[in-house]
Amino acid sequence: MVGMRSLVILATIFSMTLALSGMVYDNGIETSDYVHPEVCGGCHEEIYAQWNGSMHSMAHKDPVYEKLFVIASRETNSSFDAFCTKCHAPIDYLSGKIPSADNYNVSEISEKGVSCDFCHTVNATSGIGNGAFISSPGRIKRGPLNDSNYSTFHSTVYSDLYTKSDFCGICHNVVHPFNGLVLENTYTEWKEGPYNETTSCQDCHMTPGVTRFVPNPGRAAVGGPIRENIFTHYFVGGNAMLPGLLGSPEHEKLAQERLKSAATLEIEAIEVVNDNVTLRLKVTNTGAGHKLPTGLTEARLIWLDVEVRDASGKAIFRSGGVDENGYIDHDAVKYHTVFGDASGKHTEKVWFAQKILSDNRIPPKGYSIEYYNFTIPKTAKRPVILSARLNYVSASQELSDLLFGKGKVRPPVVEMTSANYTLYAPSAKETPDFSFVMAIFTFYITVRFYKSRR
Repeated sequence: MVGMRSLVILATIFSMTLALSGMVYDNGIETSDYVHPEVCGGCHEEIYAQWNGSMHSMAHKDPVYEKLFVIASRETNSSFDAFCTKCHAPIDYLSGKIPSADNYNVSEISEKGVSCDFCHTVNATSGIGNGAFISSPGRIKRGPLNDSNYSTFHSTVYSDLYTKSDFCGICHNVVHPFNGLVLENTYTEWKEGPYNETTSCQDCHMTPGVTRFVPNPGRAAVGGPIRENIFTHYFVGGNAMLPGLLGSPEHEKLAQERLKSAATLEIEAIEVVNDNVTLRLKVTNTGAGHKLPTGLTEARLIWLDVEVRDASGKAIFRSGGVDENGYIDHDAVKYHTVFGDASGKHTEKVWFAQKILSDNRIPPKGYSIEYYNFTIPKTAKRPVILSARLNYVSASQELSDLLFGKGKVRPPVVEMTSANYTLYAPSAKETPDFSFVMAIFTFYITVRFYKSRR
């Protein structure tokens, strides 16, 4: 109760500060100042089609976000409402229309989440994270092209902000508004990693490339010139769950492909002593410029599923299996963040998070070594097959049950990569070839022939 009381007091102070400083209300911006994305799609057909169905387009109607928002709003006396709305429905935030647990509705344009005209009217940032954007809606649209004055509908201004990861860092770093705890750190993970001099967020998430820039030739608009590269607007990340749930199979497929290119799994060593086996696995982040996983990592997780069976299919060892209710083996090796509340207990409610209990995610170009030990029974039928899989879920079953009810939603599991090994495989010495058998047979016939002559 003390922790909750402190949170409410801090929340009240924070909300008053926002209101008094004009950060939420009385800034003169209306939702009608922004152009609906369908209008943009009239000329930017391909770009609109790529954006439509992306996680940006579903930022507000994402059912996981909605459930979390409503619970947080009720449990914190609406103190997180504006904070969350800032990046999930930024146009309503700028116009002072903040949804709540009792009224989650937003304007028609904010139903489209982070849309075209919001992004392309950002003219500066006030820093990194927590929605540090400065927006100037109007006829001037900003972007990464310095020769794009072809439109009669709007004027265009080049801004190098659109070529930098700082633009993405506006929302893809999240710090708890009351206690300063880092909740999401994707931009900083990239900034402090090995790709920050060679590869931007846009190079990976707005081109066909993975950890590198790959040009995407085309036109930015109907009638525009063919360019060597037009940034794609799929904004592909690791969320393979929600696009499928919300009817966007193309984005679901792209997310699955991205996950399957993010890491490698190697069987580094197997030591067998008197049927006691020690297995060493290596998981390497080879395809992400940030940690694996990233973002909402108290919900998203990657884990190892290691299974050993004999030749008849009988189970010998398992770590990381999923039970009939969708719950992952408690002892599985999991890569994610665990938050703790004021009492030190694990919480998936980030508004109550006050500390990080553990964080074993894998940094870019980093790796993790894991060891397993098991015994092969004497009765096991040989050979013995070992399978290791690196799996991913966009939301844990525990969180899904909390938000939607027990067993109502089963988050899909994506197999990122796998490795296999066969123990006690038949060798040439164990399985005589045909020529050896024929030699034995010939020798036997020869001996019998000489005996019969005698």
